[in-house]
Amino acid sequence: MSWRVPLAHIAIPEEDVQNVLDCLRSGWLTMGPRTGQFEGEFADFVNSPHAVAVSSCTAALHLSCIAAGLGPGDEAIVAGMSFVSTANAVRYTGATPVLCEIGGPQDMNIDVDDVVRRITPKTKAIVAVHFCGYPAKVVELRKICDERGLVLIEDAAQAVGASVAADGTRAGSVGDLACFSLFSKNQLCVGEGGVVTTPSEELATKVRSLRSHAMTSVTWDRHRGYAETYDIMDVGFNYRLDEPRAALALSRLPRLAADIESRRELARTYRRRLAGLDGLELVWSDEDVEHASHFAFPVVLADEPTRDRFRERLSDLGVQTTWYPAVHRFTDYVENFGELSLPNVEAAAQRHCALPMSAHLSQEEIDIVVQSVEEALADLPDAAAA
Repeated sequence: MSWRVPLAHIAIPEEDVQNVLDCLRSGWLTMGPRTGQFEGEFADFVNSPHAVAVSSCTAALHLSCIAAGLGPGDEAIVAGMSFVSTANAVRYTGATPVLCEIGGPQDMNIDVDDVVRRITPKTKAIVAVHFCGYPAKVVELRKICDERGLVLIEDAAQAVGASVAADGTRAGSVGDLACFSLFSKNQLCVGEGGVVTTPSEELATKVRSLRSHAMTSVTWDRHRGYAETYDIMDVGFNYRLDEPRAALALSRLPRLAADIESRRELARTYRRRLAGLDGLELVWSDEDVEHASHFAFPVVLADEPTRDRFRERLSDLGVQTTWYPAVHRFTDYVENFGELSLPNVEAAAQRHCALPMSAHLSQEEIDIVVQSVEEALADLPDAAAA
């Protein structure tokens, strides 16, 4: 359908088009110099010593789990509120994802206390998701990992540009490894793509090798005459980022900080205009808004039937929304790991939905969303306080 206000806008200015066209005209389309340049500039943005571009955030998570040494018999603690790729990446290695609680519907990030309760002798890593671009408590988790000899992986797919501490420390610079997404709805979008950041040269070398079949040289090296052949040093993958996407990312990266501030201003506007509406709860706090990079703007309704009716009414009014299911409720997870009880995850999954969020929503579109929310709430059969 044609939405009056879609979940996300993707603006592609002419300079982006020209950068990609220049790449296409260069005749070099596989991983090459633009990818390397993008890695350097992205590392600078995150303030991480190393960045490795890959084909998706799922690939980034998979390679990070391998680099962390996960394998059969190991466990990694993963927040139960995330996209399924976070937990699946652990499973790809033969290790077991141990799904844990979140703070609740008003704080959908990993619960540090529950993480501690679930650590066992089999635990090798903790994977912390910065959900919807709101920073998880990775500084606290860093201390826990250091004390217990665990690897900390940040799933920063939705959180490029978020700050995890008052001093401005960026998401993706605290963990041993961190994973970012360049998917179309993300703050830095190129369609598909991902990045791994790490402070460790050893881990960066491992990820860089595994993304291209663990070859000792890549096509760009051989094209320039730096190598005539290659050896295979491990079981690697085809997780390369292509040059046109790297060119698009390079073009968009200088605007990223301004785009995030536009998202932040939209979050402030939503909070100001939606505060106090009967039947609707806001998520996180005004202070949290200033540290987040706002992949999405979730709100909370009274219960699952109310949330579903609310979304249906917004859809009728032309406003697109979305929501995230609880990972442990997926059929495959129930069949493989049994019935788990994660009440906070379940409550958040049943009650939240995300309103349109992007750097390019017009004032008219914002007005449409807010007015539609008010109308949808008024149409609920029992729009008492959530």
